[in-house]
Amino acid sequence: MAKPRKKRRTHVPRDDAPGKPGQGSRRPKSMVIRMGAGDVGPSVTQLARDFRTVMEPDTASRLRERRANKLKDYTAMAGPLGVTHLFLFSRSKTGNVHLRVALAPRGPTLTFRIERYALCKDIAKAQKHPRGGGKEYLNAPLLVMNNFTSQAAGEPNADPIKKQLETLTTTVFQGIFPPISPQTTSLNSIKRILLLNRETQADGTYVISLRHYAITTRKAGVSKRVRRFDPSEQRLREKKTGALPNLGKLDDMADYILDPSAAGYTSASETELDTDAEVEVMQSTTQRVLSRREQQKQQGDEKEKAKATEAGSNVEKRAVKLVELGPRMRLRMVKVEEGICEGRVMWNEFVTKTKAEEKELDERWEQRRKEKEARKKQQRENVERKKLLKKNTKANAGQDGEEGEDEDEEEEWDSDELEDWDDADDVDDIADGDEVEAEAEDEEDEEDEEMEG
Repeated sequence: MAKPRKKRRTHVPRDDAPGKPGQGSRRPKSMVIRMGAGDVGPSVTQLARDFRTVMEPDTASRLRERRANKLKDYTAMAGPLGVTHLFLFSRSKTGNVHLRVALAPRGPTLTFRIERYALCKDIAKAQKHPRGGGKEYLNAPLLVMNNFTSQAAGEPNADPIKKQLETLTTTVFQGIFPPISPQTTSLNSIKRILLLNRETQADGTYVISLRHYAITTRKAGVSKRVRRFDPSEQRLREKKTGALPNLGKLDDMADYILDPSAAGYTSASETELDTDAEVEVMQSTTQRVLSRREQQKQQGDEKEKAKATEAGSNVEKRAVKLVELGPRMRLRMVKVEEGICEGRVMWNEFVTKTKAEEKELDERWEQRRKEKEARKKQQRENVERKKLLKKNTKANAGQDGEEGEDEDEEEEWDSDELEDWDDADDVDDIADGDEVEAEAEDEEDEEDEEMEG
C-alpha cells in the first residue's frame, strides 16, 4: 500500500503541537497593553510599542487600545486567544511609570516601577552603525538571566521571604518565551538576546536591568577590508549600494589592504575588537552524494575514511558581537499580589506589617472568599428554582407549545437580576392569589343559590 501524502505547502506544521520534544503543550503568548490609552503620554506609548517588538513573534503586534477599555476586557479575551502573559504600562498621578507583569488567568502580578528607560530611536541615534529591523523578529529571542538568585537555601541567615520572591520572579520571567531544545532548535534561528541582570543594592531593593541586543557574527582574525571580498559577506550586503570596493584608482591590491597612514599595517579602526568572544563553528560545505558501491568502499578503507573526515571538518573561528536594539529599562519591584492586579498583597516594598496585621488580613480575605462563594451558590440555586417554578406554572396554564421559546428567554436572564428576586415572597404571593380567587368563586356560588331560591 502506498504511503499517504502529507501536505506541507498549505498545511504548515504547528510549533506548539503537543508531543513535540523539548516543548510544552502550547507556546506562551503575550499582550503588551498601555492602560489609560492617551493618558500615559507619547513617551510611554512609544515604550509600549518598542516592548512589543521585543516580545515578537508571539504577541499582539497590532493591538489597539481605547480609552474606554478596562482590564476586564483584556482578561476576558486572554483565554480564547491563548494569552499567558500580560504586560501593562501605566502612569500614576504623580508621574511614575509602572510595568505590571501578570500571568493569565489567575496571576500572580509583579509590579515594577520604571526608574529610567530609553527608547529604540534614542539608542539608534547614539550608535554609529545602528542595526535596522530585519528577520531577527521572526523568532523569539534568547533569554539570559543573571544574578537572580542571591541566597542559598541552606544558609542559616537566609531570608525566606526574599528567597520565595526570587524564585517567583525567576519562574515568571522564564515562562515569557518558549523553551529551547538543544536537539531541535537551530542556531540560525537565534538572532536576538534579551538580557535581564539583577543589580545588587545595599538597601536590599529588587532592581532589574533590561537590555535587548541583536546577535551578529564575523570571521575572527581577518581585517574588515579583506572580509569584503568574502562571498558570504557580500551576500549580506547585496541590498546595500557599493557592496564591492572601488579599486579603479589603485595600482596594486596591497594599496587597498594595507593602510599607508598606519606604517604598512591595517588601520586600527578596521580591526576586530579584542573583547569580542570567539567561537569555533563548522563551515557549511557542499558534498557529493556517494553511490552504494562507493559508500561500501569508503567504509572498508579506514585510511580514506580518516582523510574524508579531516577534509569535511572545516572549522573556523567567528567573533560574536552584540548590537543593542532597545528599549532599555531599569525596573524596581515594588509589589507582588495574587490574581491579575487584584487580590491579597503578598509583598510590598514600602509597607511592612506585623504578624498580627498579616493574620487579620488573611482572615479578612478568607471571609471575603467565603462570602463570594456563598453568593455564587445562592445565585445558582435561585436560577434553578426560578426555572422549575416557571415550568410548573406553564404546565398548569396549558402553555406547552410556547415552552421552547420561553426556555430560550430564561437562559438569557442575568444572575444578578435573579438574585434580587425573593423566591419565598413570590411563592406566598402566588398562594395568596389562589386563595383569593377561590373565596371569590364561593361567594358567587352562594349569590346564585340565593337568587334561585
